[in-house]
Amino acid sequence: MRSHEAADASPTAARTLGPAERTLGPAVRRASCVGLVLAACLATTPALAGAAEAASAGAAGAASAGAAGAASAGAGLDRYYQQRPSWGSCVTGPGDTTGRELDRAGVQCADVTVPLDYAAPRGRTITVAISRLKATDTRHRIGAILLNTGGPGGPGRAYPPTARAAMKEVGARFDIVGFDPRFVGRSTPLDCGWPLGMTWLSAGADRAGFDRQVALQKGLADKCRATAASVLPHISTRNTARDMDVIRGALGERKISYLGYSYGTYLGTVYTQMFPGRHDRVVLDGAINPGDYRPRLLEGAERANEKALSDWAGWAAERHATYGLGRTRAEVLASVDRVVAAAARGPLTIGSGADAFRIDESQVPLLLFSGIADDTEPARASFGELLSVLVAAAGGAPTTLPAGFAAELRYALRGEGEPTGVQSAIICGDVAAGRDPEQYWRDIERSRAAHPLFGPLTHNINPCAFWDRPREEPTRVKRDASALIVAATGDPRTTYKSSVELRRLLPSSRLITLEGANRHALYGTYGNACVDDQVNKYLATGRLPAKDRTCVKESD
Repeated sequence: MRSHEAADASPTAARTLGPAERTLGPAVRRASCVGLVLAACLATTPALAGAAEAASAGAAGAASAGAAGAASAGAGLDRYYQQRPSWGSCVTGPGDTTGRELDRAGVQCADVTVPLDYAAPRGRTITVAISRLKATDTRHRIGAILLNTGGPGGPGRAYPPTARAAMKEVGARFDIVGFDPRFVGRSTPLDCGWPLGMTWLSAGADRAGFDRQVALQKGLADKCRATAASVLPHISTRNTARDMDVIRGALGERKISYLGYSYGTYLGTVYTQMFPGRHDRVVLDGAINPGDYRPRLLEGAERANEKALSDWAGWAAERHATYGLGRTRAEVLASVDRVVAAAARGPLTIGSGADAFRIDESQVPLLLFSGIADDTEPARASFGELLSVLVAAAGGAPTTLPAGFAAELRYALRGEGEPTGVQSAIICGDVAAGRDPEQYWRDIERSRAAHPLFGPLTHNINPCAFWDRPREEPTRVKRDASALIVAATGDPRTTYKSSVELRRLLPSSRLITLEGANRHALYGTYGNACVDDQVNKYLATGRLPAKDRTCVKESD
């Protein structure tokens, strides 16, 4: 999941596309193209604040918060909690267009120092890049709200301007704070040097294909260990949550609000469990039940994706004149089957020249899976263009890639343009995976019978099977927490069932359901006024709805 980050229809959008990506353009989109593949962004120069600037809680409050953090996370952390960010320009170099856009939007950037290993706080340190769009309605300031756009591995430093727009009037009352989690983006980035960007691949049609996957995924794990062995044990959601609490202390806040999408909902839930009493308003959009969070993160999403694909096929059938995929839903789905069958016989060539890609049976299901996490008209049209190209390639015809696809494919299939491996490092560092390839093969074969297209993808082996075991047990929900959960009934990534289960685990939470949408991540990105209004009302008042609420998808 390289963001998420609402889901995109681009080839790598089996992840969460962070709403920040929609305003800040292709460079940021590529940087956060890891969304929960469950693996989807600005007009004046800011007044720069000095290092001595105090947040509204004041230095004394920050010191108190720091002491509380040190007590919970171990001795020797006071210096981290009591640091003060040195706010300045977001531009990091002459080619940093994103930084310039953030500067124009009034965003300030800084680095926060955190320990690599919280069990050894006097040892090696790393930096976490943060950004801040300060409250303009200071008289009615609520506090700071921290953002995570998904992934795992999605950067969030560029997101505050888009969050401010989504929050409408209430946005002026918050300091909106983005951050790139440890080893992501500008935060001491990890790069495993992999020859591909996405590891969520299908096992293919037979045992030979699966055996190739075993060798590939083992090689990826070995390469990352050889490249970054000293830091891999410290890449985990629990450590990112600890970093969040250091950020809270460094900002001088006794409590911090939170908005998380997709994987960001898991991170937010973990924070509420590790640091009870330090969170204010919490919005979890496209939520993950912590019990569903595991190395094979997509297990259980097969039916939701089959429905999303079928619904898209009905849409495409009405536009046969444009895409040529079939005049009925069944005919469009038959076109999908022809592509899958052709790839099983041998790789398909799409594009030309330097941007010619050979797509094999392990990759075609990923591309199909990637295109159906968003049922908006532009996303469906984008997927229609890609599938038309795949159908032509299956017939042996030369093809031209639609605009914008080549850069996404270069990362997903070749690992070009951005660091690789951080998403796997986080997931593998959170929950131990089964290590016996034969168990994976048995699971694939069982799933294939009911879900021939997506079963071999969701049950396939991945690098976690060859990773060192996590240093900590995964977080379990043992404490109630007040949160607003947002979910679509047809979410193909983090299924609606997962959000309902998280609602059950957190009795004080409330659930906003959007009926009739095949969409991953909603608030501020999907354009449903009912959902947006409910979230903004909660952010403004701090009061959850008296009961769960249902919204309905607006007509296209």
